[in-house]
Amino acid sequence: MRTADKASLHYRACNLCEAICGIEITVQADQRLDIRGDKDDPFSRGYICPKAAALGDLHYDKDRLKHPVRRTTNGWQRIGWDEAFDEVAQNLKRIHAKYGRNSIATYLGNPTVHNYGSLLFAPGFIRSLHTRNRFSATSVDQLAHHLSAYLMFGHQLLLPVPDLDRTTFLLILGANPAVSNGSMMTAPGVGQRLKEIRQRGGKVILIDPRFTETARLADQQVFIKPGTDVLLLLALLHVVFDEGLSRLGPLAAFTKGLENIAQLVAEFPPERVASITGINSDQIRLLAREFAAAESAVCYGRIGVSTQEFGAVCQWLINVLNTVTGNLDSPGGAMFTLPAFDPLSAPEGLAPSGSFARWHSRVRKLPEFSGELPVVTLAEEILTEGPGQIKAFVTSAGNPVLSTPNGRQLDRALAGLEFMVAIDFYINESTKHAHIILPPTSSLEREHYDVAFHLLAVRNTAKFSPALFQPDEESRHDWEILVELQTRMEREGLFGNLFGRVKREFIKRFFGPERILDLGLRFGPYGARLNPFSRSLTLRKLKQAPHGIDLGPLRSCLPGRLRTADKRIELAPEVLVEDVKRVKAKLLDNPPLNRNGYLLLIGRRRLRSNNSWMHNSQRLVKGKPQCTILMHPLDAAQRHLSRGQTVLVRSRVGTVTVPVEITEEMMPGVVSIPHGWGHDRLGIQLEVAQQHAGESINDVTDDLTIDALCGTAAFNGTWVAVDATN
Repeated sequence: MRTADKASLHYRACNLCEAICGIEITVQADQRLDIRGDKDDPFSRGYICPKAAALGDLHYDKDRLKHPVRRTTNGWQRIGWDEAFDEVAQNLKRIHAKYGRNSIATYLGNPTVHNYGSLLFAPGFIRSLHTRNRFSATSVDQLAHHLSAYLMFGHQLLLPVPDLDRTTFLLILGANPAVSNGSMMTAPGVGQRLKEIRQRGGKVILIDPRFTETARLADQQVFIKPGTDVLLLLALLHVVFDEGLSRLGPLAAFTKGLENIAQLVAEFPPERVASITGINSDQIRLLAREFAAAESAVCYGRIGVSTQEFGAVCQWLINVLNTVTGNLDSPGGAMFTLPAFDPLSAPEGLAPSGSFARWHSRVRKLPEFSGELPVVTLAEEILTEGPGQIKAFVTSAGNPVLSTPNGRQLDRALAGLEFMVAIDFYINESTKHAHIILPPTSSLEREHYDVAFHLLAVRNTAKFSPALFQPDEESRHDWEILVELQTRMEREGLFGNLFGRVKREFIKRFFGPERILDLGLRFGPYGARLNPFSRSLTLRKLKQAPHGIDLGPLRSCLPGRLRTADKRIELAPEVLVEDVKRVKAKLLDNPPLNRNGYLLLIGRRRLRSNNSWMHNSQRLVKGKPQCTILMHPLDAAQRHLSRGQTVLVRSRVGTVTVPVEITEEMMPGVVSIPHGWGHDRLGIQLEVAQQHAGESINDVTDDLTIDALCGTAAFNGTWVAVDATN
């Protein structure tokens, strides 16, 4: 590996989570990296979290693969790139010919959206496989957002985000932005931003079953029973309409369905939902009145409301609440970004507007969204015999054994595949089943631009990060691996081989990620377009601004940015309105009762963790054990449990054993385990992670408990039994 100049200073953005914090990296003489926040970054303003400091750990990790490997009976064997590509293409073509096109499945993990090369070139490779069995992390945690955006605004990427820097009333449901720095709301240093809301006389209220890190920054935190947020939202809307507090303002000219919403929420008064949600009816009414009366207000919900049985309805109702109170597309409310590289203006194949239920999964008949099926059905599609059974699997930057429900079942399913290939630089709990692993370069060996997270940012900015290190000549970037596989899958015969080589070289030389980015910037909202002498934004200009460029606060953009056929907001999409019947039947007509001895399990995220592969950094896992179960003292006393005691957590699908932390930050009847752990499986090669193995929460989450509308896993609100192990 050729390294950067010694004792040199570099600026870039951290790409380990959603926050895209600007960082300052000093490469010391011994190649040690000193990483600090970039105070001149106009977006993050010097903030970084502990993950950014671990970028060097991951780059220098001795467990990181740097060459293709093949799994053999004697262990992993290093092979050359051409040999690896040939073997992958031959096996995929063989399985395609023998079993049909849907016998191959693909899975894109969360890091894909943190890598603009993968994001731009993965779609072409996946299309070359001609399969409907496409999966990704989208259906693990954020599908509800995309579905509601598609149905209401006409495009899955029209995702309103809180205008944090100008709001005077922030209502948070099921989110912990002080730890995530946003998540579907890119906001580095969100803790300071929350403090600034209160300093200017505003208010922050959190609704959550746990007193989280965000709760410590809020004016008020209210406990809610997991899985009942939908009733709270319906009740808030009931008050808005019942007391005449709705005000569309300028939105009235291009919004339809207001009367439908008024009728829909009429049967959900606060008094009817209070005992089920655990929130007093007077409290609900006061919250609705304060929200509607605020100078500017915004409701934001994330994992806690997205990954439950009514996640899609929750995200829709959040959009509705923001809209009917006049807080959509309004400063201080829920607004749409105008990113420099605008995916909404990209060709349909690169950033499709969306689709819903064009086809369904083979076994459980779950609906597709935007060409993908819910990942909860992946294991059964591998294990269930018959035409269309998945026989081969391609993963890129993913570890679904730890990140999807009923992970042990998927573990068994992957072990029985005829062929599996992984684009990954770790042998982890999922990739250990691969026959071939194709390792890409590290994030510090490639340039970077945040295509996805500028689309979710609370302020319009742009920043390009050049590669810090020059990779070895034998290394391959993710996008190069994807292009190579695509051309090999597409070509047949002598002329096909020749055409494939020409196409591959043309893309690499003339149409790689940087060229696409440059074109996107030029034809974007701030670009030079057809005038090369314009002072507008180009990639060259962006490269000359190492700290990034501030493009200003979010601005009103409707109805111009709408993608619905009639350029109107669809406030009451039929499929979502219809799903409220399921809400009523499940939660109101037959209120969920406390199961004897069982508790409701929710997840949690730690500031030093995001994806499972970060657990191989010693600085991120050091200290007291992070994989614990949080429990209220009353629940612990009923089970005669003491602090630090190891407990057995059981559900329908499996068991885990974890130490217990007894704390009043949990709502009685609710327990919490963090996600991403479970590094005790045989066959992985992650030395540090294995020393801090923990247990996977997804060994007890249930693949059959889902949001029936869209198929998202209902991770939050799993019924579990918790007992002492002895």
